[in-house]
Amino acid sequence: MPRLSALAWAMLFWMLSGTSLAAPYIPKSSDEVLEQLPALNNPADLELRLLQRQLDANPDNLPLATEVATRLLESARTEADPRYYGYAEAAVKTWWRQAQPPVEVLMVRATIRQHRHDFNGALQDLQDVLANRPSNAQAWLAQAVIQTVRGDYEASLRSCAMLKRLGATLPATACLANAASLSGSGRQAYPLLQEALANTAETDVQTRLWTLTVLAEIAARLGDDRNAKAHFLQAMALQRRDAYLLSAYSDFLLDQHRPAEVLALLKDDTRPDGLLLRLALAEQATGSKLLPQHIGELQRRIDAYRLRGENIHQREEARFNLVLAKQPETALRLALENWQVQHEPWDARLVLEAALASGKPAAAHPVLAWLNQTKLQDRQLQPFLAKLEAR
Repeated sequence: MPRLSALAWAMLFWMLSGTSLAAPYIPKSSDEVLEQLPALNNPADLELRLLQRQLDANPDNLPLATEVATRLLESARTEADPRYYGYAEAAVKTWWRQAQPPVEVLMVRATIRQHRHDFNGALQDLQDVLANRPSNAQAWLAQAVIQTVRGDYEASLRSCAMLKRLGATLPATACLANAASLSGSGRQAYPLLQEALANTAETDVQTRLWTLTVLAEIAARLGDDRNAKAHFLQAMALQRRDAYLLSAYSDFLLDQHRPAEVLALLKDDTRPDGLLLRLALAEQATGSKLLPQHIGELQRRIDAYRLRGENIHQREEARFNLVLAKQPETALRLALENWQVQHEPWDARLVLEAALASGKPAAAHPVLAWLNQTKLQDRQLQPFLAKLEAR
């Protein structure tokens, strides 16, 4: 009875709000495959499963819990699968709601809050970490990344400088170059980061991959397509799966009008929503017969997010509505809502493009003011800025 009552209230809420519930999908038989999960048969996955079983037997073991959570967060980043964030939270549930969680749990919680776009909560956790351990380089870097996403480049540069004081030379230089390149100093930051990468003996594959991705994105914003492609390919050659790298490289190829290369890159990689979106954009450009199927799948995923009350995919949803669904006004609303949370070049671009497509150029004023303030250099924004100026 309590379940029925809750369901009744939920149905009443949806009817009064004017929002229709998506119809549940019922498999036609027990043999129908609903989803293919990745095989867990490599040594790292098998070791994680063993650690999880140990944690199940001893859930109050803090070092074990944070080790499991950290590995799950790494899987979440590489696979762009949000379920891993939930698993990571469950791993540290003993300490999650404590008034003063251990520093290790604060780092885990900050990462999960960042993923959920709770940037204020994530920054508070990181500040608590740094208050206790000011030499925590990971916390300084995480703080700088969030500040960059929010467009607070001065604060980000200060965090990057603290990271450099701790001796993390290459990560600190990449951190500084990224923030500087987004605030009008891309042409100065790019060669400095190139030199730092060439002169470092850094053997951490993930750090090199991130540095090469930063170099590629700076070069692309500056219009240096040849070097941008070279850096992307160097990062890909490291053979370390990274969903962000795949997304950034796909965006670069789409802007270069090379959708066939995106099809080859992503054809077997549709689990992450962002990658499926970019595959569909490439299919639209090539006239692929698979486009309707993938548009339908993207819409189902968006409906599922809405039913769960999630709003962390507004950038992707805005892009979906703008380019694939041909709903520019919906895209503009979503892009503006997203702009309230994060200020990256793609967030600005979507507002500009949706404002033009919907015939509401005045809606782009907050972004135009921000661009004027930050002096962001991005060649991909220029066509939209020129059209807005013409109006």
